[in-house]
Amino acid sequence: MKHSIRRPYFNHILLKNKLKIAVLGGGSWATALIKIITENKRNVGWYVRKDINVEFIKTNHHNPNYISSTSLNTKRLKISSNINQVIVDADILIIAIPSAFISSEFEKINTPINEKIIFTAVKGVVPESMLIVGKHLHEKHKVPYEKIGVITGPCHAEEVAMERLSFLTVACSNTNLAKAIALMLKTKYIRTKISNDIIGTEYASMLKNIYAIAAGISHSIGYGDNFQSVLMSNAIREMKRFIKDVYRLKRNINNSAYLGDLLVTGYSVFSRNRTFGSMIGKGYSVKAAQTEMQMIAEGYYATKSAKIINSDYPTRIPIIDAVFSILYEGKNADRVFKKLVKKLD
Repeated sequence: MKHSIRRPYFNHILLKNKLKIAVLGGGSWATALIKIITENKRNVGWYVRKDINVEFIKTNHHNPNYISSTSLNTKRLKISSNINQVIVDADILIIAIPSAFISSEFEKINTPINEKIIFTAVKGVVPESMLIVGKHLHEKHKVPYEKIGVITGPCHAEEVAMERLSFLTVACSNTNLAKAIALMLKTKYIRTKISNDIIGTEYASMLKNIYAIAAGISHSIGYGDNFQSVLMSNAIREMKRFIKDVYRLKRNINNSAYLGDLLVTGYSVFSRNRTFGSMIGKGYSVKAAQTEMQMIAEGYYATKSAKIINSDYPTRIPIIDAVFSILYEGKNADRVFKKLVKKLD
């Protein structure tokens, strides 16, 4: 039976387990989401790409490769390496596949997804289309915007694994749906809030990765905490200008989905984008840094996308310009930052 997402009692339907949920992706954030959802006594489908990992999780009750210290309640999991089967069995999909792999994974899909409710928990752009994931789903897979939501906020998977207090924002045009998903994600260590800023929150989650790369580069070439605070202060203002030009909506840029996510990504030891930037600042090539990390730094692709998007607007983006010139034009990081310093206040 199909349920309309416009019904006011949607959250009641969801909470009664009448709508089935599935998570797509086998990485650290996907694993963290699985932990959260199953701890709320919900059954969930889970697409994990490799058969060997599926069998390992079923047998050992944890992910062999990501936040492996986290014990998973496999009795509540329906794990499969068949993405189509997982999609068919679900009403609501949560995408937690790294953006660099979304196109290749979605090429495997031979069942319609435009009738599904889809929440993206991906903080980046799809390299092939240079679009944020929500727009990619809408334009390439014909998913209506009213069926698309975003799960975002300052929430590293590693801290979820340790059950440290974290905050998530659920953005969706349908308030009842946003409330239901937010309640599903709420635990003793996860606090949630809702928003109607689907596009803005997703752009924020894309942009903060670029600024984290800038923070990592600056640290490696000798700039200290004093400069990093100035960099982050300028970054949030640059983010505000960028998002305002791309998608005008009343929003408080100081909320956790924007400023909070920027700060944790810019400063945290768990930030892969900051780590990537640090390696670039030490002289690694982009390819060498990506190879050694063995993880995707979403900010690399986001930098190019932001430049392309901004070509249609008059927004001043000196930090993004600086990171782009280092990553894509091969310019010397030290020289670039000496010029950038003069543009900050």
